Amino acid sequence: MPPFDPGVAYRLSPLVRRITAPNSGPMTGPGTNTYLVGDQDVTVIDPGPLIETHINAIVEAGYGNIRRIMCTHTHSDHSPAAAPLAELTGAQLIGAPPPNDPYNDQTFKPTLEPANLQVFPTQEASLIALHTPGHVGNHFCFFLEEEGMMFAGDHIMNGSTVVIIPPSGDMKAYIESLRLLLEQPMISIAPAHGDLMPNPVETIEWLIAHRLQREAKVVAGLEALGASNLDSLVVKVYDDVDSSLHSWAKLSMKAHLLKLQAENVVKCSPSEVWSLVE
Repeated sequence: MPPFDPGVAYRLSPLVRRITAPNSGPMTGPGTNTYLVGDQDVTVIDPGPLIETHINAIVEAGYGNIRRIMCTHTHSDHSPAAAPLAELTGAQLIGAPPPNDPYNDQTFKPTLEPANLQVFPTQEASLIALHTPGHVGNHFCFFLEEEGMMFAGDHIMNGSTVVIIPPSGDMKAYIESLRLLLEQPMISIAPAHGDLMPNPVETIEWLIAHRLQREAKVVAGLEALGASNLDSLVVKVYDDVDSSLHSWAKLSMKAHLLKLQAENVVKCSPSEVWSLVE
């Protein structure tokens, strides 16, 4: 696989190039991947963070042919570059508006909000928009029919599992959205962080199983500890995760608890102490 040198447009396939933003870190891996689909009629997927050198690299790699910009969602490492890139190129800005919370980029104002299964034809390709809530409520994946490549945003990451942040993040919706992707004839997954993933069905089935296993650990944790707050429970449920990441793990664990609460497996007190339903 090509390296992740920031600002360099690496060709991944006849139709797809990748530029990685210079924002590597614990939550972003090598950095946010920006994908360019096509050469004569270019679609940019996830323009990334508001970093001038990255925006300039996208413009240069677009050969003056950038026609549309698609954002999988509006977290700060995915969409802030969209507005200045659209201003520079005149491209159509496609994506769902941000949820009103501090985790999302409120500068993102799309000119077109895609519908689920909407097809976007270009001179060289066809991209299908798939509404995949879960990581966040406004998340979309985009499927490149000609190459069987799924641009997965943060719905699937290479090298780590995705944080689910309630209330916009929803564990039940996340698992259902994973199953939705299995309906497409995928050959590979192009994640927003990390390398192409060549075994999409096996990858997605593993992710579903992993989430359900973690859910079982939540139930087992409450069985072992009794009524617990999030701080106590996360140590038990995420004992296989470095404690420095427990503040993030608590968010996903709460998403698991909310799913279990909706299924009448657990309950929550007004002081946010969780326990099993007897």
